[in-house]
Amino acid sequence: MNLLFDLDGTLTNPFQGITNCISYALERMGRPSPPGEELIWCIGPPLKNSFAKLLATDDMALAEKALAFYRERFGSVGLFENEVYDGIPEALETLKAKGHALYLSTAKPRVYAERIMDHFGLTRYFKHLHGAELDGTRNDKTSLISHILKTESIPVSETVMIGDRKYDMIGAKENDICGFGVLWGYGTKDELEISGASAFIKTPYNLAAAFNIKEL
Repeated sequence: MNLLFDLDGTLTNPFQGITNCISYALERMGRPSPPGEELIWCIGPPLKNSFAKLLATDDMALAEKALAFYRERFGSVGLFENEVYDGIPEALETLKAKGHALYLSTAKPRVYAERIMDHFGLTRYFKHLHGAELDGTRNDKTSLISHILKTESIPVSETVMIGDRKYDMIGAKENDICGFGVLWGYGTKDELEISGASAFIKTPYNLAAAFNIKEL
């Protein structure tokens, strides 16, 4: 099988880095920042849209300015304020050893994703790393998955998207591939189910066996 993996909330827990960088950006914009726990909803969707909501504005230029401040800190500090979920390296090693082809499929800018994957020693398990571009190209899972299917020349019938948010499941469904929802990230089981998840995985320790039964 070809296994497409989300990054944030699936392979790693980015809570500290993302929330710290959002707070930094809002402060640079002269705006108060909510506590980190109230920014969890920002982990998953495109950040420019999240900044528009946080700033209560329809002015995307203002949101773009906030995103630039975010990247100012994230590119040097925030991307490493992160941790790999327990059990993930072992699961990836097992899946690769079983002959599955692993691909990263993250809406995070690819230049950051590559550094994160290298830093935590995860790149070696993956055939290729795919992500968004800094200009916003492919920052939604539907276009990103479509891009991966085309550039890697892999059939939809032999491909699965694995992620923790509705965006992963919607992107999978719109590309006619199965979406497997992980329950240790930032999306709820209800969110994943409503968005079309074909199966659910309770913990990273169940990941390697996830293609044998529907729910582990």
